[in-house]
Amino acid sequence: MGDVINLNQVRKARERQEKTRQADANRVRYGRTKGEKQREGAEAEKQRRELEGKKKSPPEGGDDNKAS
Repeated sequence: MGDVINLNQVRKARERQEKTRQADANRVRYGRTKGEKQREGAEAEKQRRELEGKKKSPPEGGDDNKAS
């Protein structure tokens, strides 16, 4: 006959393993140093400025293009 096991202990152990796995994934995903965060922020700002500089300006003169 097999050994007697406590199903609550098995369930809780499985949940602890899953939480540990999720924590490891979060450390990789969100665990960045201050320097990495600053560098990424600076790169995002540079890209935003470059994009802003490439936008077309609205035509001057108002509604000259509209048909009356």
